[in-house]
Amino acid sequence: MTDHTPDYEAPADLHLETIGQHRALFEPTRMEIIRMLGQRASTVSQLAEALDRPKGTIGHHMDMLAREGLVRVVRTEKVRAIEAKYWGRTARTFVYGEMSGIAKPSLLSDAAEEFPTDGGLAAIRYAQIDKARAEEWGRRLADLAADFASEPVTGDTTFGFVVGLYPTDRPTLPS
Repeated sequence: MTDHTPDYEAPADLHLETIGQHRALFEPTRMEIIRMLGQRASTVSQLAEALDRPKGTIGHHMDMLAREGLVRVVRTEKVRAIEAKYWGRTARTFVYGEMSGIAKPSLLSDAAEEFPTDGGLAAIRYAQIDKARAEEWGRRLADLAADFASEPVTGDTTFGFVVGLYPTDRPTLPS
């Protein structure tokens, strides 16, 4: 059984502060690289094989991620006469905020495309609550998502987990 905790140290959070960081992270191949590096440190060759992409393409994406401070070399190993670089994330979680000119990642679109037509669990609920209570729910949901992401690898299928909490413009009945 493989542990789902990366084999390298990384701070818990990194707040994305630049447009370059947002653009670097929210490209589909780079998002997949970041997801995989959440499992363990990997070489460009390992990532290229897992993603079925040329090493040069993955190397380009790694350069972009490194330039924006999202990945770094976490160790090296001598493999024959070559020193292999193992890359890791610079944080367990990347926290992004609003930036003008940057599209939000299509998390829900991606999840909707992956969602099976013959199963799975989905629900949407609404509650009229105050801001403090919403913040408490947000913390609980973030903890649940973190627990899910740290599950040990035990099967052959990768499951998706989508969670969100957001204010709406839905009308409410008067008190």
